[in-house]
Amino acid sequence: MCGITGLFDTRQARDIDRAVLQRMNDSQLHRGPDEGSLHIEPGVGFGHRRLSIIDVATGQQPLFNEDGSVVVVFNGEIYNYQELIPELQAAGHRFHTKSDTEVIVHAWEQWGEACVERFRGMFAFVLWDRNRQMLFMARDRMGVKPLYYALLDDGTLLFGSELKSLLAYRGPQGSALKRDIDPLAIEEYFALGYVAEPRTIFRQARKLPPGYTLAICRGEPVGEPREYWDVRFTLDNPIGLEDACAELQHRLQESVRLRMISEVPLGAFLSGGVDSSAVVATMAGLSAGPVNTCSIAFDDPKFNESEFAAMVASRYATNHRVETVKSDDFDLIDTLARLYDEPYADSSAIPTYRVCQLARKHVTVALSGDGGDETFGGYRRYRLHLMEERMRSALPAGIRQPLFGLLGRVYPKADWAPRVLRAKTTFEGMSRTAVEAYCHSVSILRGPMRAKLFSPALKRELAGYSAQEVFDFHAGRARTDDPLALIQYLDLKTYLVGDINTKVDRASMAHSLEVREPLMDHKLIEWLATLPSSMKVRGQEGKFLLKKAMEPQLPTEVLYRPKMGFSVPLAQWFRGPLKQRVRDAVLGDRLGSTGWFDRPYLQHLVDAHQSGASDYSAPLWTLLMFEAFLRNVVDGAEGYSLSRTEERHELLV
Repeated sequence: MCGITGLFDTRQARDIDRAVLQRMNDSQLHRGPDEGSLHIEPGVGFGHRRLSIIDVATGQQPLFNEDGSVVVVFNGEIYNYQELIPELQAAGHRFHTKSDTEVIVHAWEQWGEACVERFRGMFAFVLWDRNRQMLFMARDRMGVKPLYYALLDDGTLLFGSELKSLLAYRGPQGSALKRDIDPLAIEEYFALGYVAEPRTIFRQARKLPPGYTLAICRGEPVGEPREYWDVRFTLDNPIGLEDACAELQHRLQESVRLRMISEVPLGAFLSGGVDSSAVVATMAGLSAGPVNTCSIAFDDPKFNESEFAAMVASRYATNHRVETVKSDDFDLIDTLARLYDEPYADSSAIPTYRVCQLARKHVTVALSGDGGDETFGGYRRYRLHLMEERMRSALPAGIRQPLFGLLGRVYPKADWAPRVLRAKTTFEGMSRTAVEAYCHSVSILRGPMRAKLFSPALKRELAGYSAQEVFDFHAGRARTDDPLALIQYLDLKTYLVGDINTKVDRASMAHSLEVREPLMDHKLIEWLATLPSSMKVRGQEGKFLLKKAMEPQLPTEVLYRPKMGFSVPLAQWFRGPLKQRVRDAVLGDRLGSTGWFDRPYLQHLVDAHQSGASDYSAPLWTLLMFEAFLRNVVDGAEGYSLSRTEERHELLV
């Protein structure tokens, strides 16, 4: 696991300032504390920070082919590299290391841009082919590893694992990445809690989307990325349940086995949920010794599921370590703003940061259960959406839309009521199409709230743009009319990438920890996409197939219990220890100076929440993190990084 960065002169071959490239590389020290190297030639500069995992002795980067005409910087792992080496050797390529990085340069020589189709893993890499005068960028299929890029006005193309490395660039005549915020990104952030691919918070920068490559030839215009992979939900596999369970167990073993290749200490996160427990059980069956596992416990029993993690740890005699996180662990707000580079509103980033901090004390690589909800159908919202879809199909749109639209408008928002009585969201969803309803259901601030929050000036800049367009775009490419498959596809393209993968990558790399996700293996996902939706959600049971397959290996109490997930008590924080802080941030000068928000509505959100009249904890956290982003990132005139104190701490734990 590493951090990559660099720059490319797309117009000519001007000299690269080594000090500038060094500053860009140093901004990502936390991603790779073991080594840092640069490569510079006319018009091209590559930087690499290394966290040594495979071929510790000789796998340094930037790495070259035999004659030095191809150079690559790479973040991630190619899990099937050992299978590709003999094939490439048979084609005449000579290897000088045992690293998966060297496979990339020889695969490029052998197969060109199609080389990515041969790779199985999580990766973001950039290579320079001097003979072709071509820069080539690629990102893995599921978007586990990030890759940002920006084309500056003078023709300089910047790239990096994190936006902070692009922001650290200072070129000739003041050339730099402009910190102009994209108003469309503000709309996406306040709807989704993140800025969706390929947009970033800054107008000039982009994320390379998952499953895409970008080839740039010097002297030619920078074109659009090219897609090399997408998942297709065919749902046409006639396999029976018993055979499907056996096949799933086999595929899980293969996926986990590939991700256990490491020359450094390896372990796993164990939350006590189905996904991480399935990964640990599979690891135990493949490991000669005890598996290293770690869990976070919470001092508030409403958020604590450590007893279920302990059940699995005991069953498989793992080397299990637990640390308790206090329910008032809110000191990370500014640290998170600097880590994520963009406004990011998933409050579970706090416990994720802490569990990565714990894991790094004992291992350098950790396997996780991320991706299980999206691929196996685990979210509660999936079951609610399917219920709504049955009702939608039973009523003509001419009756359904006006009836439920009216009910959605007049029905009170009952935050205090049991979930079964919170019908407002259901009524609002029933008046919409399936895709509109799903976007509405996952939004932090739904359309009517954003309309109240945003100022007239920001609305003019938006010119009618809505985050709904993100979902409409992906829905148009889903090629399925199955209700569950459609929203799984939407989550794979939006929430999994923009929220889950972003959260885990930044939280883990802040501690120089590599996290691997067996449940996001693209071959496993392709197979699951052939199975009928009844294998994933059956009645009120989500992850039906995964649970059935794991029944011989996991306790019933772990498999069949209500889902908890990482949560933090935001509502209590904002009425208690963070009461003044949230008031100062939301109603303060920094947000007010943007001119983007309606101040009376901000006042309403704070007052109504702190009086107990409403629960606005999620919108307030979203605003709090946006204000922290403005202070820590936008206001940083010369770039920014983890503070020196934080860096020393992270690299020592």
